[in-house]
Amino acid sequence: MNVDDVKALATAIREEVAKAITGQRDTVDLMLTALFAGGHILLEGPPGTAKTMTARCFAQALGVAYGRIQFTPDLMPGDIVGSNIYNFQSGQFTLTRGPIFCDLLLADEINRTPPKTQAALLEAMQEHAVTFDGTTHALSQNFMVVATQNPIEHQGVYPLPEAQLDRFLFKHRVSYPDFKEERAIIVHHGGGTASHDIAQYGIKAQTDRKTLEAALATVGDVTLVDDVVGYIAALVRRTRESPDLEVGASPRAGAMLARAARARAALDGRAYVIPDDVKALAIPALRHRVILSPAAQIDGRLVEQIVSDLVDQTEAPR
Repeated sequence: MNVDDVKALATAIREEVAKAITGQRDTVDLMLTALFAGGHILLEGPPGTAKTMTARCFAQALGVAYGRIQFTPDLMPGDIVGSNIYNFQSGQFTLTRGPIFCDLLLADEINRTPPKTQAALLEAMQEHAVTFDGTTHALSQNFMVVATQNPIEHQGVYPLPEAQLDRFLFKHRVSYPDFKEERAIIVHHGGGTASHDIAQYGIKAQTDRKTLEAALATVGDVTLVDDVVGYIAALVRRTRESPDLEVGASPRAGAMLARAARARAALDGRAYVIPDDVKALAIPALRHRVILSPAAQIDGRLVEQIVSDLVDQTEAPR
């Protein structure tokens, strides 16, 4: 597989998702970038903006093992990873695997559950494995989390800890559609059939586990020259030096941004990364990894604008 094959595969997945989802092209593009970069994505937006539906259709178009967890305040870590249950008939413990044992996991409304349960995903997201009762169980090498959450100012939510946010490659804000898209949504989903039944849209699987592994290997071979590496490092370090930010991005952020830039290049049919790849992904890759300073919060500054300014201030290679 080469970068042209990766580009064609991404186009086919977009077309399948578009059978059910109107608009949201930027959301699907970032999900594809996260997929081919081997990362995870957090979708944040108000209810009713098709976050869950988009994730379900995305999994259907991929054709991989899919799992879903609806996060609630009473959800326990064992409900996610599984546990060993004693079987009275056999007198032995039986391993019961949780829904996390899949290729693509939809963590729906992840901020509806307390940090203890949210933390059950940490090992899985970082090491593609889970540990319980002293035994480590491997997950799929293509394991990906698509998490959704409502904005934290809504009632009954628990903001994600910084350590867990740092595991997400992207945080994407899902916005309302424009007028034309909203009319199309009403026409498309306002009929007599149940719009939540995605089988009616005829979404066909475009890939499988083997194809995904080949695509990930292709993305890993995309050229990343020293000048672009230096550009990424300079940008990440600027977030730690900015007076508008109390906490800057971690070294993990730079490494993940480089992987994402490689994936974006492959999706564009290029075997090399250009600075524009980094610039396009800087905001979704960094917005959740930095914390505003008290002065910036008082002034009502937006983290997206600060990151955008830092991108403009960092000299890009030519």
